[in-house]
Amino acid sequence: MSTLIIFNRPPYDGTDVTWNGLRLASVLQQQGETVRVFLMNDSVDMARESCVRPEGYDQDLKAMLKDLIRSGITVEVCGTCMARCGIHKNEPYYAGAESSTMGRLATWVQESDKVLTF
Repeated sequence: MSTLIIFNRPPYDGTDVTWNGLRLASVLQQQGETVRVFLMNDSVDMARESCVRPEGYDQDLKAMLKDLIRSGITVEVCGTCMARCGIHKNEPYYAGAESSTMGRLATWVQESDKVLTF
Protein backbone atom coordinates (compact mmCIF):
# COMPACT_ATOMS: atom_id res chain seq x y z
CA MET A 1 0.00 0.00 0.00
CA SER A 2 1.17 3.52 -0.69
CA THR A 3 0.16 6.82 0.81
CA LEU A 4 0.81 10.29 -0.55
CA ILE A 5 0.67 13.12 1.96
CA ILE A 6 0.32 16.64 0.57
CA PHE A 7 1.11 19.56 2.86
CA ASN A 8 -0.23 23.05 2.10
CA ARG A 9 -0.09 25.05 5.33
CA PRO A 10 2.72 27.23 6.66
CA PRO A 11 4.93 25.15 8.96
CA TYR A 12 4.27 27.28 12.03
CA ASP A 13 0.73 28.59 11.74
CA GLY A 14 -0.28 28.29 15.39
CA THR A 15 -1.89 24.86 14.93
CA ASP A 16 -0.66 21.28 15.17
CA VAL A 17 -1.89 20.33 11.69
CA THR A 18 1.53 20.04 10.04
CA TRP A 19 3.07 18.40 13.09
CA ASN A 20 0.34 15.76 13.12
CA GLY A 21 0.77 15.11 9.40
CA LEU A 22 4.50 14.55 9.84
CA ARG A 23 3.86 12.25 12.78
CA LEU A 24 1.39 10.27 10.71
CA ALA A 25 3.89 9.91 7.86
CA SER A 26 6.42 8.46 10.28
CA VAL A 27 4.00 5.99 11.86
CA LEU A 28 2.66 4.83 8.48
CA GLN A 29 6.20 4.12 7.33
CA GLN A 30 7.00 2.28 10.56
CA GLN A 31 3.95 0.12 9.91
CA GLY A 32 5.26 -0.86 6.48
CA GLU A 33 3.45 1.64 4.30
CA THR A 34 5.25 3.30 1.39
CA VAL A 35 4.92 7.03 2.07
CA ARG A 36 5.65 9.98 -0.20
CA VAL A 37 5.39 13.63 0.81
CA PHE A 38 4.70 16.60 -1.46
CA LEU A 39 5.00 20.17 -0.16
CA MET A 40 3.16 23.00 -1.85
CA ASN A 41 1.85 26.47 -1.10
CA ASP A 42 3.30 27.87 2.14
CA SER A 43 4.39 24.45 3.41
CA VAL A 44 7.44 24.73 1.12
CA ASP A 45 9.16 26.77 3.84
CA MET A 46 9.54 23.56 5.84
CA ALA A 47 12.14 22.43 3.25
CA ARG A 48 14.32 25.53 3.61
CA GLU A 49 17.22 25.90 6.03
CA SER A 50 16.06 29.43 6.82
CA CYS A 51 12.87 28.08 8.41
CA VAL A 52 13.46 28.07 12.15
CA ARG A 53 11.20 27.01 14.97
CA PRO A 54 9.58 30.07 16.54
CA GLU A 55 10.17 30.71 20.22
CA GLY A 56 7.59 28.92 22.30
CA TYR A 57 6.86 26.25 19.69
CA ASP A 58 7.83 22.85 21.06
CA GLN A 59 8.25 20.94 17.77
CA ASP A 60 10.95 21.44 15.14
CA LEU A 61 9.05 20.65 11.95
CA LYS A 62 12.07 21.11 9.70
CA ALA A 63 14.00 18.54 11.75
CA MET A 64 11.02 16.17 11.62
CA LEU A 65 10.90 16.45 7.83
CA LYS A 66 14.65 15.81 7.60
CA ASP A 67 14.19 12.72 9.78
CA LEU A 68 11.55 11.45 7.35
CA ILE A 69 13.95 11.96 4.45
CA ARG A 70 16.72 10.09 6.30
CA SER A 71 14.29 7.25 6.97
CA GLY A 72 13.71 6.83 3.23
CA ILE A 73 10.52 8.79 2.65
CA THR A 74 10.64 10.63 -0.67
CA VAL A 75 9.95 14.34 -0.27
CA GLU A 76 9.33 16.58 -3.24
CA VAL A 77 8.51 20.28 -3.23
CA CYS A 78 6.57 22.35 -5.72
CA GLY A 79 9.12 24.21 -7.83
CA THR A 80 6.65 26.92 -8.81
CA CYS A 81 5.86 27.51 -5.15
CA MET A 82 9.55 28.19 -4.49
CA ALA A 83 9.16 31.67 -5.95
CA ARG A 84 5.52 32.29 -5.05
CA CYS A 85 4.93 30.91 -1.56
CA GLY A 86 6.17 31.06 1.99
CA ILE A 87 7.95 33.83 3.84
CA HIS A 88 11.30 32.64 2.47
CA LYS A 89 10.45 33.03 -1.23
CA ASN A 90 13.16 32.02 -3.73
CA GLU A 91 15.37 30.43 -1.07
CA PRO A 92 16.57 26.97 -2.10
CA TYR A 93 15.40 23.69 -0.64
CA TYR A 94 17.80 21.62 1.44
CA ALA A 95 19.23 18.28 0.28
CA GLY A 96 16.68 15.50 0.12
CA ALA A 97 13.74 17.82 -0.52
CA GLU A 98 13.77 17.91 -4.30
CA SER A 99 12.18 20.53 -6.48
CA SER A 100 9.27 19.02 -8.37
CA THR A 101 6.34 19.77 -10.65
CA MET A 102 2.56 19.60 -10.77
CA GLY A 103 2.95 16.83 -13.36
CA ARG A 104 4.95 14.76 -10.90
CA LEU A 105 2.31 15.35 -8.21
CA ALA A 106 -0.41 14.24 -10.65
CA THR A 107 1.51 11.01 -11.32
CA TRP A 108 1.93 10.39 -7.59
CA VAL A 109 -1.81 10.93 -7.03
CA GLN A 110 -2.62 8.39 -9.75
CA GLU A 111 -0.15 5.85 -8.37
CA SER A 112 -1.15 6.15 -4.71
CA ASP A 113 -3.66 4.01 -2.88
CA LYS A 114 -4.44 6.87 -0.49
CA VAL A 115 -3.95 10.64 -0.75
CA LEU A 116 -4.11 12.77 2.40
CA THR A 117 -3.86 16.55 2.64
CA PHE A 118 -2.78 18.68 5.57
